[in-house]
Amino acid sequence: MTARSYVVEEGNRLNNYAIEPKMYVDGSKKFGFTEYAEKFNGRLAMIGFVSLMVLEAITGHGLVGWLTNL
Repeated sequence: MTARSYVVEEGNRLNNYAIEPKMYVDGSKKFGFTEYAEKFNGRLAMIGFVSLMVLEAITGHGLVGWLTNL
């Protein structure tokens, strides 16, 4: 018996169903000191640094000066 990706209903109507893809489970470790975590933390640090530089350029004060003037 062969597997078909379609079903013929009563009245000879063709019913095409999507074929389910094979599931892939990534078994690699995604927590702790991994390459993924180091890249993610580095990118967040770069975003934070650039944000502080933009804040200083806009307000004329650094982070500490900006927080004390609120």
